[in-house]
Amino acid sequence: MEKVGSIVDIQIGKGKTARRAYGFDEIALVPSGKTLDPSLADTSWQIGGVKREIPIIASAMDGVVDVRMAAELSKLGALGVLNLEGIQTRYEDPNPILDRIAAVGNDGFVSLMQELYAVPIKPELIGIRIAEIKAAGGIAAVSATPAGAARFGAAVAQAGADLFFIQATVVSTEFLAPEGVEPLNLAKFCQEMPMPVILGNCVTYDITLELMQAGAAAVLVGIGPGAACTSRGVLGVGVPQATAVADCAAARDEFFKQTGKYIPVIADGGLVTGGDICKCIACGADGVMIGSPFARAAEAPGRGFHWGMATPSPVLPRGTRIKVGTTGTLKQILTGPAKLDDGTHNLLGALKTSMGTLGAKTIKEMQQVEVVIAPSLLTEGKVYQKAQQLGMGK
Repeated sequence: MEKVGSIVDIQIGKGKTARRAYGFDEIALVPSGKTLDPSLADTSWQIGGVKREIPIIASAMDGVVDVRMAAELSKLGALGVLNLEGIQTRYEDPNPILDRIAAVGNDGFVSLMQELYAVPIKPELIGIRIAEIKAAGGIAAVSATPAGAARFGAAVAQAGADLFFIQATVVSTEFLAPEGVEPLNLAKFCQEMPMPVILGNCVTYDITLELMQAGAAAVLVGIGPGAACTSRGVLGVGVPQATAVADCAAARDEFFKQTGKYIPVIADGGLVTGGDICKCIACGADGVMIGSPFARAAEAPGRGFHWGMATPSPVLPRGTRIKVGTTGTLKQILTGPAKLDDGTHNLLGALKTSMGTLGAKTIKEMQQVEVVIAPSLLTEGKVYQKAQQLGMGK
């Protein structure tokens, strides 16, 4: 091993070294000399000038967010993002389509998804869905790929969306397109859109800095950690989330030092329990984006199933459909009271209780708590839970 400063490079072979990266399952949070009552913990934050009481966002996945879910999440103090290139904008009535996705067997799933998502997007449905969210009292946060943003950006602006998420497996400011294809100019797009634009995904310090310099109102961090995503297996690309979040948060702090502008970092994917969310914020995230925990809500459109945004790709699917079941209402999952003992219910309560235990009164203070490498954290002393598949052993 070669040690440069405080960074240890591990030699994979002659001519190739690497540094160690960590996932959330490998770290733990260390209590300090003070504690506080969980009711005093302030979890509020801002994204693009939109104030929220809960730093949790529901992913733009068709099994997670529809108009109803987006509105309900807003009312509870969180946020839900609607996928503008999914079922909701291809079909006037998405329900029969969602029924077909839930009913198909595993062997026929990929071909069915490719068939259903081959139906063209109807631009008029973009305006209708945004209007429906607003009419229901929700914050209209919507998502598209860079290509989709180029095609439908004008429709999104005209409909008056509140937040626009531009998402792909990897987003960069330097995209080399084939001859004759004009790539989306992210900086120009952020400048011209009438609402804040959130950019992602990325996992490195340098790209985070570049996206913030391009005008991102927030940056999404994460490549392939999601429960239904297979990008890491298909492409071999990704960085474990604890390291990725810490690196990107460092870029945020550097950008703030240079410009005086604070741009939130949002960890996207790989989070299942309240403990995961707590560790994520301790690594530097301002908020989190999650899919599978909300897919288990009774109100979720997926009928107990969850699938990724790249699942229906006609050329190279990078996601699958997983059965997550239905474990409770949206309120039970987000704010409690919990009906399960495995950390997947009352996510806000878990965050507040952890902040109290660690003596962190705000999200900013939570970002400063001590973190240790602890690969045995989830298994130490849990032999009976594991054997009986209870609690943390499920």
